[in-house]
Amino acid sequence: MSDKVHLGHRARKRFGQNFLNDAMIIDKIVTAIDPKPQDNLVEIGPGLGAITEPVAALSGHLTVVELDMDLAERLTQHPFLASKLTVHQGDAMKFDFSSLIKEGEKLKIFGNLPYNVSTPLLFHLFEFVDNVEHMHFMLQKEVVNRMVASPGSKAFGRLSVMTQYYCYAMPVIEVPPTCFKPAPKVDSAVVRLMPKPAEQRSAKCTKLLNTVCLEAFNQRRKTLRNSLSNLLTEAEIAGLGIDAGLRAENLSLNQFIEIANFIYDKQH
Repeated sequence: MSDKVHLGHRARKRFGQNFLNDAMIIDKIVTAIDPKPQDNLVEIGPGLGAITEPVAALSGHLTVVELDMDLAERLTQHPFLASKLTVHQGDAMKFDFSSLIKEGEKLKIFGNLPYNVSTPLLFHLFEFVDNVEHMHFMLQKEVVNRMVASPGSKAFGRLSVMTQYYCYAMPVIEVPPTCFKPAPKVDSAVVRLMPKPAEQRSAKCTKLLNTVCLEAFNQRRKTLRNSLSNLLTEAEIAGLGIDAGLRAENLSLNQFIEIANFIYDKQH
């Protein structure tokens, strides 16, 4: 049988499908999620149910969002899982996660995210953080490294700033390619995201914060006086107590927020 077929399902490249099949890693991920019967659990991309099954066994019920119609149908017919799942067949990037909120309950979201859409999907999920208790995602290890990177490192960029604006991010498990079928060409890792309270997120406009990051990191070698020249003068950067000769990777999260808030005030 082809190494792209697992449990009778052929992995689809366009959906970025790689199915986890290492019992020890699955157990570690489930332990990190720590599902309980009272939890409002949501899985993105349950696939063939490797994590879904043990989570459902511990929680009794969860909601899943699956893009692949065949896999979604398979889950609704599953002998063990069918009665424990609410299956939404569709694109998680367009899904309104706030529709799953129940009174006084926050969501616990997890999943093995398709690596080809992981960044835009994370940005979509950040919109719902006020209704989320925690998130655990399997991602390309390089993406997790960028999410948790500190200022001054080569991995620090827009994804680092925006992830850390919304959440505390911690890598929890490293996962080699051999744990999947078919084996991806990259190492993977699981990241834990704990949303920050709203009062700790002080940007006046998160869209503007994202724009500042896009401009600042667009050409990483440029200094701020050049990379931010569409948004600020050198004197305005200096007025914020920031050296315009620095590169974007040398700024802290708070400095990015200060820049965005200054531009917001200038525009309003």
